[in-house]
Amino acid sequence: MSLHLITGAGSGIGFALARHLRSRGDAVIALARNAARARDITSKIPGVQTLVGDLSEPGRLAWALSQQSLPTSIDSLVHAAGVVDLGRIGDTPAASWQNQLAVNLQSPAELTRLLLPMIRNARGHIVFINSGAGLRANPGWGAYAASKHGLKALADSLRAEEHASGVRVTSVFPGRTATPMQEKVRHQEDAEYDPAQFIDPSSVATTIIGALDLPRDAEATDISVRPGLS
Repeated sequence: MSLHLITGAGSGIGFALARHLRSRGDAVIALARNAARARDITSKIPGVQTLVGDLSEPGRLAWALSQQSLPTSIDSLVHAAGVVDLGRIGDTPAASWQNQLAVNLQSPAELTRLLLPMIRNARGHIVFINSGAGLRANPGWGAYAASKHGLKALADSLRAEEHASGVRVTSVFPGRTATPMQEKVRHQEDAEYDPAQFIDPSSVATTIIGALDLPRDAEATDISVRPGLS
């Protein structure tokens, strides 16, 4: 039985992935930002375990994890958590930059650093849920796109560094997906939110599982998931 540690498992793609993995009998640990969120996740996904760590404070993750029991081996670490706050560069305050960079980039880097020994033990897999904004930056998306461009650089560097250790690294670039984050984005764009117009989170989760399940002679490095035909 494989063990997967997932951030952002409380909603969206992370939630869908955690449910899929549990349904096939894999072990799942969800990193939750606080104890209340952890209880909410365990009530919605039977059998999931939790750790608590606030991704908005990457400098405190090492201390938070040191107070909890960690596995000695992790088969996959999936960074699915993320935040977005749209705004033009001239209107985006430092606090918005700091929060998006902390959650979307600095905490994935720090969490990877802290858990890398366990992932190496399993010759495991690290998956970064990126975004189309990690490949191109559009007006109003500067801070978010910067964090996601940085996340791609993190993944590419990590892949080259860990190749000899047998750790696989995948970046997934979903198009617009029917998640609470997308609902917030549509509100900020002054547009209607209709989940039927967007990719189902389960479709992205299925794609991630395909990458995780690849035989050891292959590695999916960059996966783009775009809206299909309805």
